[in-house]
Amino acid sequence: MSRVCQVTGKKPMKGHLVSHANNKTIRTFEPNLHYRRFWLETQNRWVRLRVSTAGLRRIDKLGVEAVLAEIKAKSAKSARKG
Repeated sequence: MSRVCQVTGKKPMKGHLVSHANNKTIRTFEPNLHYRRFWLETQNRWVRLRVSTAGLRRIDKLGVEAVLAEIKAKSAKSARKG
């Protein structure tokens, strides 16, 4: 499974690991992902998401229902476009 946040869309980035001698080697910056279960009161069920810490803060701020509605709208929009 790819390391992508289902809320924010964060993915691994590439960058350089720079030594003291200024030698540069490629490294990856991985997002801080966690599997979390969220209770949906309206549907009376659990939803399991793989979210970054930024995604968790967004869910805390807006609520699970609003964030899931955004995800569905974004996926529907990309399905129509592609």
